[in-house]
Amino acid sequence: MRRCLVALSLWFSLAVGGALAATDEDAVFWMNRMASASQKISFSGTFSYLSGKRLEALSIAHVVGPAGEVERIETLDGNPREVIRTNGEVRCVLPDLKTVIIDRVGSRRAFPARVPVAVAALNEHYRISRGDVSRVAGRKAQLVELEPKDNLRYGHQLWADVESGLLLKARLVDTNGELIEQFAFNEIRIGDDVDPALLRQKFAVADDWQTVDAKGDDANGAAAAWQVGDMLPGYRLVSTVRRSVGAQGQSVLHMVLSDGMANISVFVEPASAAEANTGFLETGSIAVYARHVAGHRLTVLGEAPREALRRVGDGMMAVSQ
Repeated sequence: MRRCLVALSLWFSLAVGGALAATDEDAVFWMNRMASASQKISFSGTFSYLSGKRLEALSIAHVVGPAGEVERIETLDGNPREVIRTNGEVRCVLPDLKTVIIDRVGSRRAFPARVPVAVAALNEHYRISRGDVSRVAGRKAQLVELEPKDNLRYGHQLWADVESGLLLKARLVDTNGELIEQFAFNEIRIGDDVDPALLRQKFAVADDWQTVDAKGDDANGAAAAWQVGDMLPGYRLVSTVRRSVGAQGQSVLHMVLSDGMANISVFVEPASAAEANTGFLETGSIAVYARHVAGHRLTVLGEAPREALRRVGDGMMAVSQ
């Protein structure tokens, strides 16, 4: 169940020759276009997600209308799964588990809405530059690169559709430029009328299914009982939610730190003998750091280098009530 929560907390080379070097203002302009397009444009298509040896194909339909935004994403291979977002609410449908998880939209939404609105604030911790124009999914795309200025965040390569500004491809890279994960459209239709059928829930919910309300309650201040002792430069606490998960309704505190591009999640729950391993855990391309403190297990994960996760985990402190 937590994997779905994390997925929800966790959900630009045909070059133009002779171009002059771009200014930072040019790159920020394209970043702003990407941030705006994902919330104002209707589109549908398929995209791929690559992380380590894991490759998934997904379909997406997104409509912006008088009532707001509606979006549906479905996996096309592997275990069936669909995520339906209606404005601020998300429904994660897991047919194999006969489960529907209802959650709130987090501080950062799923691809292609991965660019923050407050772009100017990124300049302090990333070098933002404009690259070449190439092609993604048969469309001209402008590359924008974000190079981190420290070891507390990864680099980003973003390709924006030249015509609409919509993000078509996003790559997360380490300090050596090696790929960590990638989202990329394979085919996309932008601005056309989207078939309403593409937005409807596909899997019927029967009486033997369970519905889990994972939205939780805001747990700011004293109600959180935990605080971040080492707030990383450029990061800030954007969400603190207490959820009840599992059949026994176990309380889990979920805190999210963000620098605008990278999100780090911290889960705090009562420690158990079944979860004895601590330190960095092997979970694929995204690092996970675990620590036991004050009778609780802290699990830190996200789109950030190990040093950032370790500092957050080691700096967490229980607040005296």
